[in-house]
Amino acid sequence: MAYDTIILGAGAAGLFCAARAGQRGKRILVLEKAPTPGRKILISGGGRCNFTNIGAGPANYLSANPHFAKSALSRYTPRDFLDLVESYGIAWHEKTLGQLFCDQSARQIVAMLLEECDKAKEAGGHVEVMCDQHVTAVEQADGSFLVRANGALHGAHSLVIATGGPSIPKMGATGYAYDLARQFGLKVVEPRPALVPLTLGGDDVLFRDISGVSAEVVASSGKTAFREAALFTHRGLSGPSILQISSYWQSGKTVAINFLPDRAEGWLLDAKRANPRSNLKSVLKDALPDRLAAILAEKLSVTVELGNAPDKTLRAAEAKLARWEFLPNGSEGFAKAEVTAGGIDTGELSSKTMEAKKVPRLYAIGEAVDVTGWLGGYNFQWAWASAAAAAADL
Repeated sequence: MAYDTIILGAGAAGLFCAARAGQRGKRILVLEKAPTPGRKILISGGGRCNFTNIGAGPANYLSANPHFAKSALSRYTPRDFLDLVESYGIAWHEKTLGQLFCDQSARQIVAMLLEECDKAKEAGGHVEVMCDQHVTAVEQADGSFLVRANGALHGAHSLVIATGGPSIPKMGATGYAYDLARQFGLKVVEPRPALVPLTLGGDDVLFRDISGVSAEVVASSGKTAFREAALFTHRGLSGPSILQISSYWQSGKTVAINFLPDRAEGWLLDAKRANPRSNLKSVLKDALPDRLAAILAEKLSVTVELGNAPDKTLRAAEAKLARWEFLPNGSEGFAKAEVTAGGIDTGELSSKTMEAKKVPRLYAIGEAVDVTGWLGGYNFQWAWASAAAAAADL
């Protein structure tokens, strides 16, 4: 069969782009390296797929060009995708901060996307998804893109790069999108792990002793801050607030944690006046898990009863608890990163169609592009929105 478009990658962006273009009457071939489509979808959200965030907007994304995502996100919204989910009778629920999950299984989202691909037939289109495909060559000749996979040669007028980034390599993820982009002369913003646990060394190693303890905190790096849970691990720091801030953290910089974000200035002096015979550890245990309270009190070295502690000492302890600086010595890398920051430079692409400006009919969508969402369904929404933008132009 002659195809209008070849899409490389049968993940969220690739499948949705295929479905949307197929329903416009286009003939689409999707080539996927893995044995089955949508593998990352299946493991997302603990197997229930955090398929969008109802509040997703441009401010929730990190990119060298913070304006790039505006066009696609405004034209395909979380409500649009939710309408599709509801049309399939997929039950869902909202967790904290606008995160939407399937009640049952992420498999429902994959099945929905594949059924949407099948609906192309009703519009005179065709979507074929071929898995276990090892692409060995991609080239452009005589106005067509030629893709060699498993020894067979496929041709199409358009090519869509939807192979994602190198996060979670055990799922087969690679940096192939960047190799392909460079082959066609497109710039790539240096990829790095994002939404990833951070590792600690030096004096901070002591915090590994409380592995498994979590608390709601405000984690910040530079001018960016997130209020969610932080989790201490045997390697360092994790939990939603740390994963969020990891996308903004730079090697050699500190991450600050406010352990008591609801306490007003002077709270420790108030505690001294209210109960002078109490100690710092007992006061901290009122607000924090016991093991965390103990290690913080120990490191602050306030061992006397509060009534015997100078106000200056208590103010210093307060300040430290409100901005406790950790110096991560790295992250757990792409192996544990939920997504990749960086990617194909947005300056090379049309924000309206996702087409490469200097390579007509070449498109890049989803995680392959230098647009990285926050934790909580934002990256799926970028997959849907960027895929819809490209599909409308194929």
